Amino acid sequence: MSKYDSLWNWIQNNGTDEFILTFAEIGKITGFPLDHSFLTYKKELMEYGYKVGKIYMKEQTVMLEKIKKE
Repeated sequence: MSKYDSLWNWIQNNGTDEFILTFAEIGKITGFPLDHSFLTYKKELMEYGYKVGKIYMKEQTVMLEKIKKE
């Protein structure tokens, strides 16, 4: 079980192909502020059919993209 499971489930249930979440929104979903460990845990998201597209530090947002099956 990952500390980010609640976020991964939320993303998977969202169902959108591509979207952006703010760091604050991620904190509300997970119950704790986004921290540096996110960079390590983000690879788990692929198991849910998504990937982290880009992290924008200045805007404090994370772009998420559905993995396209070829």
